[in-house]
Amino acid sequence: MQVTDEARYRLRLATGFLEEARQDVGLERWRSCVDNSQLAAENAAKGVLALVAPVGATHDPAVLLRRVLSSGAYPASLEPRVIRIAECAAKLGWSVHVETDYGDYGAMQTPWELFVEADARDALDLAEEAVRLAGELVCGS
Repeated sequence: MQVTDEARYRLRLATGFLEEARQDVGLERWRSCVDNSQLAAENAAKGVLALVAPVGATHDPAVLLRRVLSSGAYPASLEPRVIRIAECAAKLGWSVHVETDYGDYGAMQTPWELFVEADARDALDLAEEAVRLAGELVCGS
């Protein structure tokens, strides 16, 4: 696997969104924390995907990552970490992206009404794990 400029760029994006998510918790901005956590996990997954395949435009890279995983593109020793990144990204996937930006129209709830502290902390935990694992794969750290 070759570490590409895009993989490094996506990891920097993921790290930036993760830092903002951490700040959001301190400011008790639960919706914003979930939003930034979603983007952190999304870009962590895209960074790992960029090691072996084109990324493309998507807010749900877990689908692409799983497809590439099933093709055997990653060394077997890395697969458990890639699988876990895909799981984190899936839990913080497209539906979370939509809810953090638009809320739940059917229930007439705004994004700020949907998310509470527990949601923010859960999302942040997933993002922390995804970014840490992506860092191990992209940077070897």
